[in-house]
This record gives sequence, structure tokens and C-alpha cells, in this order.
Amino acid sequence: MQNSPVVISLGGSLIVPDEIDSVFLKNFKNVIIKKIEQGFKFIIIAGGGKISRKYVDAARQVTDITKDDQDWLGIHTTRLNAHLIRTIFRDYSYPVITDNPNTPEKIEDYLLNNSLMVAAGYRPGNSTDYIATLLAVRFNCNLIINLSNIDYAYDKDPNKNSDAKKLVNINWSDFIKVVGNVWEPGLNTPFDPVASKVSKENKLKVIIANGRDFENLENILANKPYKGTTIQD
Repeated sequence: MQNSPVVISLGGSLIVPDEIDSVFLKNFKNVIIKKIEQGFKFIIIAGGGKISRKYVDAARQVTDITKDDQDWLGIHTTRLNAHLIRTIFRDYSYPVITDNPNTPEKIEDYLLNNSLMVAAGYRPGNSTDYIATLLAVRFNCNLIINLSNIDYAYDKDPNKNSDAKKLVNINWSDFIKVVGNVWEPGLNTPFDPVASKVSKENKLKVIIANGRDFENLENILANKPYKGTTIQD
């Protein structure tokens, strides 16, 4: 993995479950710095999580809100979360948040003299999972680690369906059948449909795992057996 940066899509549910989780952030930082000291480099894309939905809900109580505005509220939430992540990695990170994965600027150079760069949402129509896929393609990475508050993805919502089946290994065609093909603002899926399509087209591998299991995260980074859902063709 040291030959290319590790792309981590960091769910907002980990950063701000209800309030900002400084304990999680401290432990996450310790794991990442440990790997940086071993020669790893990282691209971390911050999600919006529950707080973005609170902004949308507040707006709805006052006025009608378009899908674009729902997305923009989420995007700006990811940017605030990304700045928090960049701040805690200040000594290791490129100082500017990447909010346009398609910028003509040579962002590949950001990691020449830094161990880490942080990215956030860009435009309506997708989640930060999509940004992770675009950056993975741009930096020639074939693996994305998607960290959220679940151990595995399921074939249906396990909170609503007692017969939901855990997905351990699945190909992209079958996974897209689970998450669908259409993005809706606030959509709560283990990996966004737009990002899934890009991942399939570019033969990316995505691991969905629980970001609070730090030993498991270290196993993933060390290429050891891990707990989580692996999606690849």
C-alpha cells in the first residue's frame, strides 16, 4: 500500500454522531500517524453525517427546499468536517482542503512533501464516496477504505428486515442491485450509487468497515485478515 496513497472515505457518522467525537478523532489520529511513520500516505475524504441532515430538516421547517440546496447544505457540512480533520493532522497534512477532485491544479503534488491531504464535497448529485472514487482514480489507487458506523453492508436494511443478509464479498454488479442507480440527497447507503458506478468502471476495490474498530483498521492497512464488506470484480 505504501506505493500509492491510501484513500479513506471517513463517514460523518464517526466524526459527528450527535456531537463532535473527540475521543474517536484522537484514536483515529493515532492509527494514521502510526502508519505515516511506517511510510504510508493518505487521502482522507470527510463525510457530513447526521449534522448535515439536521441542517436540511431545519430548512424544511422554514421553507420548501430544493434537492440542490439539500446537497449544498451537506457539501458545506463535509467541508467543515474536513477542516476539522485537516486541523488535527496539521503537522502532516497539505494545508488546503481539496473540494474539487477535477481541478486542473496538479493536486498529485500535494503529497510530495506531505503525508496526508484532506478532501470534502464538491457538487450536488453525489456523496463524498464519489469524491473518494475520483481521487482514487486520479492518484492511481485501486483501493478505497470506506469507514462508517457499521461492521458490514447488508442486502437490505437490517434495522427494518430481520432476514437481512450480511455481505462479506460481493461484485459491483450485485452491489449496485442493492444500492440502486440513483442518488437522492441524504440517501443513507453503505456506498453511494454514483460512486459505485465509477468504482465498477475503474475496477476499484472498496472495503466497508467500522471505523471505530481501530485494531481492524490496522489489519486492513497491514493487509491482514479483517472484518468488513469487500466489493470488487
